[in-house]
Amino acid sequence: MMSFPDGFLWGTATAAHQVEGGNSNNDWWAWEHADHTRCEEPSGDACDQYWRYPEDLDILVELGFGAYRFSLEWSRIQPEPNEWSTAQLDHYSRMLDACHERGLMPVVTFHHFTNPRWMAADGGWANPVNADRFADFCAHAVGVLGDRIGMACTINEPNILPLMGWLWGLFPPGIEQDLDGYQKATHTLIDAHAKAAAAIKAGPGDFPVGLTVSMNDWIAMPGAEEQLEQYRHAHEDVYLETCRGDDFLGVQAYTRGRVDEKGMMGHEDGVEVLPMGYEYWPNAAAGALRHAIDVTGIPVYVTENGIGTDDDEQRIRFLRDSLTQVAACIDEGLDVRGFFHWSLLDNFEWAFGYRMRFGIVAVDRTTQVRTIKPSARWLSEVVNTNRIA
Repeated sequence: MMSFPDGFLWGTATAAHQVEGGNSNNDWWAWEHADHTRCEEPSGDACDQYWRYPEDLDILVELGFGAYRFSLEWSRIQPEPNEWSTAQLDHYSRMLDACHERGLMPVVTFHHFTNPRWMAADGGWANPVNADRFADFCAHAVGVLGDRIGMACTINEPNILPLMGWLWGLFPPGIEQDLDGYQKATHTLIDAHAKAAAAIKAGPGDFPVGLTVSMNDWIAMPGAEEQLEQYRHAHEDVYLETCRGDDFLGVQAYTRGRVDEKGMMGHEDGVEVLPMGYEYWPNAAAGALRHAIDVTGIPVYVTENGIGTDDDEQRIRFLRDSLTQVAACIDEGLDVRGFFHWSLLDNFEWAFGYRMRFGIVAVDRTTQVRTIKPSARWLSEVVNTNRIA
């Protein structure tokens, strides 16, 4: 039996574009509908959570969670460079109030992969000026919402945006092998985090502010240790190093990365491969936590961990093994303060559309009816007892 400390924060996470529906003013909506898109399907109504969030929050209360991580949709709040929507800020105000009414800590992500169309049209993250524009957005939003925010994440997985947008072509702007664009976007995003964190801190409210980073459990084959460090530094450590003065770091880990002298390796024979195309690796979160704390020296939360699968028993197995390793990290003395399962709902999984099911709650694509899965009940038992039986 593995236990978690008193006050350990249990939550689930979603992102606005993946669950709200109808976010037609951002670059992802445009990308989903473009002729050259590599998306399997458009997001459409998503999970209709823009209107159904009270039902979803009630599910979290029923399951015993203490926190809900969700994101603000920048393109709703600032539809044009010089226009701000009071109505949309009122919407997110109501979401925050609804969390507090139910005893849930609202953990607000200010940017989760989507940009207003006007920002994308002006170079997106490859344009350094957009760091200041994002900071302005954060200052405006926190000015209205800040007194009710429990924790804040500036940018979700900034390291994924340049990788997918400028090297692999799976995210907007859909460019492949543009190393210059990748580097420019990386520098802008690092700058954007620093400026956004300062803007959020300067607003009303008194809550911790941090960054979330996509991380792997990295493994080097004999003789490839130096190459591993190069890969990990370029993809993760450049962001971790800039977080050393932050209140916390959000670690988001799903699998491992193996490196030999030739570079990134494929799947190891005999290891399960998930529908997303990567290895089933429940040690990912623990390996990432150890490295994150080693580099940053600040408190950490697992702000995303889970698997996309149609096999809910496999999800339970993954969570049991992953959480056992997270608990072991805590027993080692590492300052790990919470765990957020990705995701609450089966939602729009970016270029993969709705085929990947990460949720502990199923969503009927026609009726929007929510169905709590056995994995949610299993995780609820962990949450309510603060231990893994």
